[in-house]
Amino acid sequence: MARILVIGGGIAGTAAALGLHKAGHDVALFEAHPDTAEDIGAFLTLATNGMRALAQLDATDAVTAVGFPLTSLRLLDSGGTEVTRAPLAGAHDPALRYRCLRRGELNAALQTEAARRGMALRHGTRLVSVDDRPDGVTAHFADGGTATGDLLIGADGLNSAVRRQVAALAAQPRYAGQRVFYGYTDGTPAADDTGAITMVRGSESAFGYTVSPTGETYWFARVAGDPLPTGGPAHRTAADRREELLPVLRRDATPAGDIVAACADRIMVVDAAEMPLGTPWHVGRVLLIGDAAHAASPATGQGASMALEDAVVLAKALRDTPDPGTAFAVYEQHRRPRVEHNITVSGGISRGTHTPARDGSAAPGASRVDDALIRQLAWETPLPAGADGVR
Repeated sequence: MARILVIGGGIAGTAAALGLHKAGHDVALFEAHPDTAEDIGAFLTLATNGMRALAQLDATDAVTAVGFPLTSLRLLDSGGTEVTRAPLAGAHDPALRYRCLRRGELNAALQTEAARRGMALRHGTRLVSVDDRPDGVTAHFADGGTATGDLLIGADGLNSAVRRQVAALAAQPRYAGQRVFYGYTDGTPAADDTGAITMVRGSESAFGYTVSPTGETYWFARVAGDPLPTGGPAHRTAADRREELLPVLRRDATPAGDIVAACADRIMVVDAAEMPLGTPWHVGRVLLIGDAAHAASPATGQGASMALEDAVVLAKALRDTPDPGTAFAVYEQHRRPRVEHNITVSGGISRGTHTPARDGSAAPGASRVDDALIRQLAWETPLPAGADGVR
């Protein structure tokens, strides 16, 4: 049994803690944010592959207690005409259905499950340095505290402190070409059913929305442009953000403009960002996972699902390969092809160099779940030796 420090109590970190605990390790979880509400303004979609990974972590019930399921996909063109409507993968299985929920809700559900299993989670512990030695690794925090373990997992997101503090891992994310808006509008568009996600291919934007069981419309928009200036639109009012977005949406005859116009004050905007391909993930006793290692533009909506897959594969690698260095290499061998394919496809969509398929396969949460991935995630199945990974 190894003592494993996990830095980051978000989706990737808490899921990794659940997997490592299930594999028999002693896990300590540290989160810089003072509570579970980090990024609660944004919502996300867990796809079938993410839900499958949750099942391997025995965390399905914890997550399906929040959010709501999505069972079908609609695609509209820039004139508002429905191009296609189709069931989403997993619609027949309650445990595998796509699920829409706020990021903060998912964080809280996973953290509650970790606490239920007896894992310690320390909030408000901001990492300031990492001391990686041949016989162990020590994390130093801003409050003067320290923690020592056999391994350290950096799961602290796009702006990872672990990545900044470990020189051999210090790659930087880059702008992926789009601003991404998220919002919530009271009321529902006409003739839209709960359980469907509608994607709108606008002439100068990509827009998506779904209606919650309480009648609230969750929506996002991706718009090409320069990155947000420091102290700029991201820090102004919701009205400013709405007025920035509406002229782009109003160029098309779709429901998007009316949905955003009716949104009062719950609008946020962020830059789409991604990690460069081929950046290092591990050195010594330290490994990066989730967005800290392989953040992608949100165009494919796979960030959270990929993080949940990471958690399962990492736990299996450390369970099946006693030597940590070899285990980290095996983990990377299995994960890098898949996550870097996602970075490439998602970045291509954001920059306009890749056109999503007409079946909506690049909708948020869309993923090809094949037999190889199912075997890779299956808890009782050892990771294949010498595999090239799964796309």
